[in-house]
Amino acid sequence: MRASGTTAQLELFRSAPGEIAARDAQDLMAWPFFSLAKTRRCTPIDFTMGATWISVEAVPEHGMATIWDADILIWAASQLVEARDAGRPTSRLIAARPHEILTFIGRGTGKDHYERLRAALDRLQSTTVATSIRQQHQRRRHRFSWINEWRETSDDHGRATGIEMILPDWFYAGVLDRGLILTIDRAYFSLTGGVERWLYRIVRKHGGHQRGGWSFDVPHLHLKSGSLSPLKQFAFELRTIVRQQSLPGYHLSLEHSFGRERLIFKPVPVDSFIAAARRVGLPVEKLP
Repeated sequence: MRASGTTAQLELFRSAPGEIAARDAQDLMAWPFFSLAKTRRCTPIDFTMGATWISVEAVPEHGMATIWDADILIWAASQLVEARDAGRPTSRLIAARPHEILTFIGRGTGKDHYERLRAALDRLQSTTVATSIRQQHQRRRHRFSWINEWRETSDDHGRATGIEMILPDWFYAGVLDRGLILTIDRAYFSLTGGVERWLYRIVRKHGGHQRGGWSFDVPHLHLKSGSLSPLKQFAFELRTIVRQQSLPGYHLSLEHSFGRERLIFKPVPVDSFIAAARRVGLPVEKLP
């Protein structure tokens, strides 16, 4: 793969094993880039809000990249930021063992999980995105796939040794911009619902650690999610999430005013030692 086209000029960046903090790209947290459904989605996302517009298209063979597939991008961002902060060179061409990716994102390492990882990489590679975000001239179209290329590598005996993937410039530049990356709670990977996962990311992006929290009208949230579910179904899912209080680090509530439903989220005060342990994936229940 490194010997063809522009890839010949890319140095190989090898992922580092061990516990590192999970980092997410704010652009991906704030806007509708992924399918929230567990069933295959081929219907495009066409989103416009002010000067920001996004178009996401999928191919029937693989379907649109999902919010679970985006875990691979979180892993990649985490690796790149860790290397940058340590003064190590980075690259859009990343090599890793599937086991490292799967364990980082909280998945199993059996054969079926490896197959799902391959399927996720195919969806990330075949999904195309066009957006005005981070374009100097908002009318310009920047089109890319979440992964330009990927391949499995093997040794001289044909045994699989790992995976190499090439990230797009748009994603890579955002990850290396210190102002566009946030640390997320590793408990995020345990969230099972698509809306639940999406909501954590947007809450983390907008709520941050502000003492007063933040709030959104439910119809506005529905629009920002890119979900195909009707507003009524989306609101029902939000109420379930609020009732369960499943988002790590935040307390959610709903209020009705002027005939509209509004979601309010505030950070939950957490011991700084426990918060640091969660960021690197240590089991909090085992801490002294």
